[in-house]
Amino acid sequence: MAKTTSTVRYEKNSDPTAESRKQDHITLAFQSQVLSQELDERFYYEPVLSGHPENSDALAIDFLGKSFAAPIWVSSMTGGTEMAKTINHNLARACGEFGMGMGLGSCRSLLYSDERLADFDVRHLMGTKMPLYTNLGIAQIEELIEQRDLNRIEFLLEKLQADGLIIHVNPLQEWLQPEGDHIKRPPLETIQMVLDVLDAKIIVKEVGQGMGYESLKALFQLPLEAIDFAASGGTNFAKLELLRSEEQEQNIYAALARIGHSATEMVDFCNVIFEDLGDKIQCEQVIISGGVRDFLDGYYLMNKLNTKAIYGQASSFLKHARGSYETLQKHIQYQVKGLALAQAMLRVRV
Repeated sequence: MAKTTSTVRYEKNSDPTAESRKQDHITLAFQSQVLSQELDERFYYEPVLSGHPENSDALAIDFLGKSFAAPIWVSSMTGGTEMAKTINHNLARACGEFGMGMGLGSCRSLLYSDERLADFDVRHLMGTKMPLYTNLGIAQIEELIEQRDLNRIEFLLEKLQADGLIIHVNPLQEWLQPEGDHIKRPPLETIQMVLDVLDAKIIVKEVGQGMGYESLKALFQLPLEAIDFAASGGTNFAKLELLRSEEQEQNIYAALARIGHSATEMVDFCNVIFEDLGDKIQCEQVIISGGVRDFLDGYYLMNKLNTKAIYGQASSFLKHARGSYETLQKHIQYQVKGLALAQAMLRVRV
């Protein structure tokens, strides 16, 4: 049956944005070319195997004993300043809304005082369904052991209603920090002592250098909740501290800031370790962080790693958490939607 004039007229007007959109196409065409050498060769793009994701339910994962709505971790950042309070509170609220986990920045100041408690007191903002981990450096824990005062960690966990403790291992940062602490014994020994004495869930991480094969191999044989890469490629705290030191020291130690391992290299280390250790593995969860720029990096690395993993970011969240909550909220919405699209349309090249 032939279409009536009124029907044709209706169809022509059914897309009110068509004219402006086509004008955009003409105007932006020359800015929109992607050269072959610019293609992301980590993925196969499979456009016929799935429709657009309707929601992000397929991203859910059980991790650290809780159900994540998205495999994203807010990596440890900061505390002790008024800006830190805004940042931590915004991030905790977002974790509750989007079903993500969160590691706090160093909580050293709370061991002996509650003066900065408001900076870190975020459980009421994120709720109890998602994991919240407090954070102490290996040097502080070594000191608590020497003072026979490890019970302060238990008080800290209670104070913050935290699910567990992150131990950050940072010998290069402490060495280069003008007021840094001296680490007296191998951190592995200190971590083992904490596991032996405390009834607490423990995550171990670096702070921007990552870790080599032997360190990872040793840690995977401990009953840890997870290992957090904190690989080279993100914020490098050794370099940050070096920039705070005297010029002569900067010149002498500058090369140390370039020591480390990328997240991609650490994924390769881990896959070899899993094969080598077999049933000697006691820790089977990994937070991939350090240089994870966006959801594509996270999706790629999680799929390359042969164990349960989520990905963590710090600077990306930090950038958007310093102002209004709505700015951070929109940033995370895009991340989650992008991750869902990647899962539907992309396959990681082996």
